[in-house]
Amino acid sequence: MTTAEFYMQKCLDLAQKGRANAAPNPMVGCVIVYDGEIIGKGFHEQYGQAHAEVNAVNSVKDKSLLHSSTLYVNLEPCAHFGKTPPCSELIIEHKIPKVVIGCVDTFSEVSGKGIKKMEAQGIEVIYGVLNKESRELNKRFFTFHEEKRPYIILKWAETSDGFIAPENQTEAFWMTSAESKKLVHQWRAEEMGILVGTETAIKDNPSLSVREVMGKNPIRFVLDKNLRLSSNLSIFDEQAITFLLTEKSMKDNQLEVDFNNLAKSICDTLYQQNIQSLIIEGGSKTLQTFIDVSLWDEARIFTAPTQLGGGIKAPEFNCSPAESEQIATDQLKTYYR
Repeated sequence: MTTAEFYMQKCLDLAQKGRANAAPNPMVGCVIVYDGEIIGKGFHEQYGQAHAEVNAVNSVKDKSLLHSSTLYVNLEPCAHFGKTPPCSELIIEHKIPKVVIGCVDTFSEVSGKGIKKMEAQGIEVIYGVLNKESRELNKRFFTFHEEKRPYIILKWAETSDGFIAPENQTEAFWMTSAESKKLVHQWRAEEMGILVGTETAIKDNPSLSVREVMGKNPIRFVLDKNLRLSSNLSIFDEQAITFLLTEKSMKDNQLEVDFNNLAKSICDTLYQQNIQSLIIEGGSKTLQTFIDVSLWDEARIFTAPTQLGGGIKAPEFNCSPAESEQIATDQLKTYYR
């Protein structure tokens, strides 16, 4: 690992601290190095508040050292006025002579403009250090801005004989361990939105919350083509905002989607709602809709030791897992498109 990579990894580690509260902004960490020592560091702690570069500069006790320091940051400093002033101008103002960047920000308001602005003022700019790792960290942000859709995670649990629920289900059915359930709630806390189909809402009556962990509840999206869901269902409690995805919207909590081109229409609609990431938890028909048109980025599949011998079949999914691990009694496999 080079010196630049060492400090960039520090930035990535810092950036992770903003996972819960930075969205829809990206996770960004920054360190400032003088004569081989870190004299300042910061990360983007909360959407709408100071960016990582601002927090790092503010943490430096002797500002005169900035004139001979190198600033490391995992994402290109912004060049536009948003919720806060441009970070590239802050760097110029403090006469920091060298900036090392993990990856270019492809958001249209930035997209190389920050780099050009700094270079025009004589600042040495190096970018592409741990580029892959920097993009991976903010894959939701990049997918949203580059592909104009949310980053999509498919999640389901199936029995060892390939079923996700009994055929004539009359109440909530949970086949996996308590440890797996807690992990799923942690995943929910990391995403902006969660989606289920009509039958899942009726048969499981899920709250789609993060009650097993500390964190924010995702915005709930529920397919309800003909508006037949009862207002007494848990998805309509006050734990989180709920939107119904329907054939014809008539109220503020309803969003219109095209059920003839469902997956694409959902992506387009949620993009307009500024939803950067979506975890889809079922049912089988809803999941299959996204699988069939390859509109997904990750799939997380639990296999429980239970057998049903019949019931609702798990989605047809012919991919090779990238990762596999044991969660208590369950096997978890993760796939990337």
